[in-house]
Amino acid sequence: MGRSQETFNKKEVRNKKEKKRKEKEKKRLARKENDKTTSPDDMIAYVDENGMLSSTPPDPNKKKVVKAENIDLAMPKRDSGQNADPIRKGIVTFFNDSKGYGFIRDLETQESVFVHANSLTEEISEDNVVTFEIVLGPKGASATQVKLFK
Repeated sequence: MGRSQETFNKKEVRNKKEKKRKEKEKKRLARKENDKTTSPDDMIAYVDENGMLSSTPPDPNKKKVVKAENIDLAMPKRDSGQNADPIRKGIVTFFNDSKGYGFIRDLETQESVFVHANSLTEEISEDNVVTFEIVLGPKGASATQVKLFK
């Protein structure tokens, strides 16, 4: 059967596919010729005493012996001094009376703590020194029982 009814575009598509197939075959043969069999020993990587990957095995003389009892898996215990006084001292860095919220900079940790007007026991304004307690709310730490420091 002849290909008399083939259009120019169909011939181009067929030629491109044939060319692509031949290039793929050439690449496969080239890979096959250049393929060097690698042994599993060539694929091994070692970790040295500093935690870096290397191709040479570590020196057994530098090996450190660690006892399993000395590894601490628990959370570090908090100092009892932190929980002794829950009342903190800070400076009001921002307070918006119309919106009813602001922020206090803790003098100990220098962290900014959110404060809402409902948590105030006295009127406050910016740059006032206040005492407050920290409670964890749904969006993070917030100050409660805020009053002016005298």
